Amino acid sequence: MRIAEEAYGQRLRKITPFLWFDRQAEEAMKHYVAIFKNSKIVSVTRYGEAGPGPAGAVMVGAFQLDGQDFLALNGGPQFKFTEAISFVVSCDSQEEIDDLWARLSAGGAAGQCGWLKDKFGLSWQIVPRVLPELLQDPDPLRSARVMQALMQMTKLDIARLKHAHQTAS
Repeated sequence: MRIAEEAYGQRLRKITPFLWFDRQAEEAMKHYVAIFKNSKIVSVTRYGEAGPGPAGAVMVGAFQLDGQDFLALNGGPQFKFTEAISFVVSCDSQEEIDDLWARLSAGGAAGQCGWLKDKFGLSWQIVPRVLPELLQDPDPLRSARVMQALMQMTKLDIARLKHAHQTAS
């Protein structure tokens, strides 16, 4: 861990998501930092003449999205992102959901139930902060209506979810 901390110029958290890109690490970091408030690129380590990547290309970058540390590697085409790993973004308003959905899904693909893939193939879940409360209602009919509404959506709609929660049987 000490070597990683020295290489990336920061003290890493105990657990830090590490994202493997083919050659788009720098583009991805800039893209994500432009989307999320309180975000920044912390440091960039570039390949030298010894490689294995092209000299001057980003090897590893450290960045933060709303205070959460991430590392991005240009590791080559061997591995791709899958839906088995995704990032959940809890949103306080429909405006925030709409904005993040539009910006993260641009060039990517919409999925079901608030899921999307961005232009790099990384999966995100853009969800209202109130969703767990609605799904965990002690009234099983209310929570079932919310789940039914949720399953019919791509981008989540807070008003529709709350309406499903409040609708009488």
